[in-house]
Amino acid sequence: MEYVYAALILHETDEEINEDNLTDVLEAAGVDVEESRVKALVAALEDVDIEEAVETAAAVPAGGAGGSGGAAAGGAADEEAADEGGEDEAEEEEAEDEGDDEDEGDGGEGLGELFG
Repeated sequence: MEYVYAALILHETDEEINEDNLTDVLEAAGVDVEESRVKALVAALEDVDIEEAVETAAAVPAGGAGGSGGAAAGGAADEEAADEGGEDEAEEEEAEDEGDDEDEGDGGEGLGELFG
């Protein structure tokens, strides 16, 4: 996830998203950088309109009745990745991570059991 955030920082500051810049941001954040992941992310983002992807992600509802928001977000990311020929790996991973977080919070069963 930190790789995606580093790419978003570079995009937001109007810096080129390339291997050197991405590595610099990650190292500055104290991340143990894996060169293969950096190369994969740069390649995956090469033909992606990040501004459009951020707007699309912001338009997907975060919650919903019965916890279906996580599934909708994951489904939207999968569909978008299929449309772009799988070049949207970073955003798909981000949507999957968000979906995982929402699944953990659905229903509050864990907290309910702790407090009665």
